[in-house]
Amino acid sequence: MSKRKPDRSFGHVLREARVAKGFSLRKFAQMIGVSPTYLSQVEQENVDPPTADRVQTIAELLGENVDEWTALAGRLTEDLPDIIRSSPTEVPDLLRAVRGLTPEQLRTLTAQAEQLQKQGKSREK
Repeated sequence: MSKRKPDRSFGHVLREARVAKGFSLRKFAQMIGVSPTYLSQVEQENVDPPTADRVQTIAELLGENVDEWTALAGRLTEDLPDIIRSSPTEVPDLLRAVRGLTPEQLRTLTAQAEQLQKQGKSREK
């Protein structure tokens, strides 16, 4: 049975973006500190996507959104585990509550959370 990968797989998107930016496989591998063989394996989906740190480097070099690429790779950015650990019940509850909201609703909620943070900081002064 053949394993068909979705077109939006990390490896596919990486190869597409790398080629669009004009980077050869060898040059880009050198830029991110891996072997060309490994990068080829990632692009072909023969190995798991790289670590979150390396994904961040890749996204930055390609001029892409780090959070989107980290999610596409199935990783978490460095700061998220600490954020979750700081409020181990509240953060997961919040994430479950926002599941299903539209991107616009999430942006509104983010703006409200940022406003709450500003209010809290101004009270501390």
